[in-house]
Amino acid sequence: MKSRTLLASAVVALTLTACSGDEVGDVSLGLFTTKDIKIEVLTDPIVTGVTCHISNVVADLDFSDPSDMGISCRQTGEITSEMIAEIDHSKSGEIVFKKSKSIFLKSLKIRRILDAGSQTLMYVSYSTKELEGSYKHSMSTVPLWGTAAYNSPEVFVEEDSVSQ
Repeated sequence: MKSRTLLASAVVALTLTACSGDEVGDVSLGLFTTKDIKIEVLTDPIVTGVTCHISNVVADLDFSDPSDMGISCRQTGEITSEMIAEIDHSKSGEIVFKKSKSIFLKSLKIRRILDAGSQTLMYVSYSTKELEGSYKHSMSTVPLWGTAAYNSPEVFVEEDSVSQ
């Protein structure tokens, strides 16, 4: 009886974790499947002029969602040099979004990385659990060309030039 209660609690927790108020699309994969493609919108919490749309498969009755995902990010508002100065400039960037995909410690993460040389923001979505020999990932870029942040030398100091 305890194991049934634990299993039911885990299923409820997984279902609640997968819910999002930011869902903007839902595509059924067929009448005889419990899997759907969910599309969510994410506004970068620091670079608020960037909006990303993330698509991923959700399997309602499984303990783990598939790891396949897609991401597309675009400039949808102002991007300032103050915003760029505030973000992590390391090669690994920083996580801007995280979503549980399994009760077994698998998650979907979105990481923002700045390519200072080309003045471009890169957004990488990836699964944290290896499946069938590879980690699933997808990437989208947002060039800063034409924004208030473009060509701002105080923001785009590359690490190599600082250390010399």
